[in-house]
Amino acid sequence: MTLVNESVPDGVTLHWHGVDVPNGEDGVAGVTQDAVPRGQSFVYRFVAKDAGTYWYHSHQVSHEQVKNGLFGPLVITPGRAAPPDRAAPPDQVAPPDRAAPPDQAAPPDQAAPPDQAAPPDQAAPPDQVAMVHTYQGKRTINGAPGVSELRSRYVRLINTDAGPIRVWVSGTSFQVAAIDGHDVHRPGTVRDRAVLVTAGGRVDLRLTGPGRVDVGGSAALAAPGTAAAALPGETVDFLSYGEPAPLGFDPGRANRRFRYDIGRRFGFLDGRPGMWWTVNGHLFPDIPMFMVTTGDVVRMTVHNGSGEVHPMHLHGHHVVVLTHNGVTATGSPWWTDSLDVPDGDTFELAFIADNPGIWADHCHNLDHVPEGLVAHLAYAGVRTPFQVGGKNANTPE
Repeated sequence: MTLVNESVPDGVTLHWHGVDVPNGEDGVAGVTQDAVPRGQSFVYRFVAKDAGTYWYHSHQVSHEQVKNGLFGPLVITPGRAAPPDRAAPPDQVAPPDRAAPPDQAAPPDQAAPPDQAAPPDQAAPPDQVAMVHTYQGKRTINGAPGVSELRSRYVRLINTDAGPIRVWVSGTSFQVAAIDGHDVHRPGTVRDRAVLVTAGGRVDLRLTGPGRVDVGGSAALAAPGTAAAALPGETVDFLSYGEPAPLGFDPGRANRRFRYDIGRRFGFLDGRPGMWWTVNGHLFPDIPMFMVTTGDVVRMTVHNGSGEVHPMHLHGHHVVVLTHNGVTATGSPWWTDSLDVPDGDTFELAFIADNPGIWADHCHNLDHVPEGLVAHLAYAGVRTPFQVGGKNANTPE
C-alpha cells in the first residue's frame, strides 16, 4: 500500500487499526516511522492474514486528522494461507528498504462475512460496511446523515468517533457475529437489546431478516418499510455472550503482570500547567514502559479512576477479557483491541507477547492522548531510530 501525501501540511501516516501488522508497518509518527511530508510517499507492506473488519487512519496529529476525515474501512476476507512469519526482526523496528505493495484487498462492499463464504460456483452474498463518524456535530454513516438503505443482512459497523455509541436493531432479530475482527463462538440470537461499540471498535451484525440498524444521532440503515424504534434499555453483555471456546494459551501461567491505572491530577505537561491524565500516577512522558519478551504470557489489570470513560486501544495485539469488575467471563472468548473502560470499572486482560516492537497503548478518545493518556508496550531488544518532534515534526497524537 503506497501512501502519497498530496496536500496535508502537517504530514501524515497510516495506522492499520486492529490489524496485528509487523511493528515497522504500524504507522505511528515518531515511534515506527517519520510522518510523510507533503509531496512525498511511503510504502506499507504486510500480510493480510487475519480475516475481519478493521479500519485505517492517520497517526500524525491524529486527534485533528481523524476528526476531519483521514480514515477509511479495511475488510480482510478469508483467502489462501499466509506465511507464519509476520514479525519484524527484534533489533529493528522499520526495515530500511520498502518493497512494492502487495495486491490490494477486495473492496469492502464485495466482501463475504467470515463464516459465510460462498461456494466457487455461486457469487458471495454482499455485506455492508457502515463507518460511523460525526462531522461538525452531525452523525453520519459512510459520510451520509439521516437514513440510508440497508442492502445486506450482514453489517460491519466501525466507530471512528471519539466516544462509545450504542447500536440497535429493530424489525428483526440479530446476532453479534464478530467483535474487533474476531468471530464470536456460537453467538446467540438477540432482540430488543443494544450493542455498545466503543471508539475505534468494530462489531459485525448478522440480521435474521430485513430491518433497521440505528447508530444514534438520527443516522441509520433501514430496509424499505422498516419503522424506527426507541433505544432498548438493555445492552448485550460481551462477557457472557456466545459459548466458551479454547483460548489457545493459559492465562493462569502468566509470567508478566502489569497494572494500568488511569487517573487525573494537576501537573505540568510539556511545561504547561493543568489537570492531566495519568498512568499509574505518572504524567507523560515520564511513564515507564511495559516491558516484555517474545513468548511471554501477559496479564494486565486496567482500572479507570479518572472520572471519564476511556476507550483503550493496544496496537499490534488483541487481548482477551478475563474479568470485568470481578465477574469472570463465561461466554465466547471476548477478543478485543478497543475496550470501553467506564469510570470506576476494572478489567483483567490477557494476551501472548508474540509481535515484537514498540507499541502504543492509549485512549482512543484521541483528544485525551495529547493530554497524556498514552503508554507503550516494548519488547526487550527492540529499538527505534525515530523520535517524537525533531526535524520531521513527528506528532503522533
